[in-house]
Amino acid sequence: MNAKEREKEEYKEKLRGVLAPGDVVYTTVRHVSRSGMRRAIDVHIIRDEEPLWLSYQVAKALGWHFNEKNEAVDVDGCGMDMGFHIVYELSRALFPKGFECVGEGKCRSNDHTNGDRNYEPHHHQDGGYALRQRWL
Repeated sequence: MNAKEREKEEYKEKLRGVLAPGDVVYTTVRHVSRSGMRRAIDVHIIRDEEPLWLSYQVAKALGWHFNEKNEAVDVDGCGMDMGFHIVYELSRALFPKGFECVGEGKCRSNDHTNGDRNYEPHHHQDGGYALRQRWL
């Protein structure tokens, strides 16, 4: 494992200590490039009624560029919800083997969208839906 991979794993471990399946991750666009093909998006969660800034840790855990000027995660692309993209990729990185269903109202697994109406504790294979995303 090289130094960059070790750093990614280190930040993933830190974020696993802060984030759990069912948590809401808030995103805010801080900057859009002139071409519209890149965005700087800020990432927060709310803990004890206070915002907790996670942008730097998220960028490092994903191996993406941290935009120091805007203090946000740089994301390339357009034509889709880039805030959702960040949170989905973060969730997949933190929960690569999936997650346990967190119950009705909190669980956003695509299994439920595709017909699984069981909200009792069971395992979801796609870890990308463990975290929920909201825009600020």
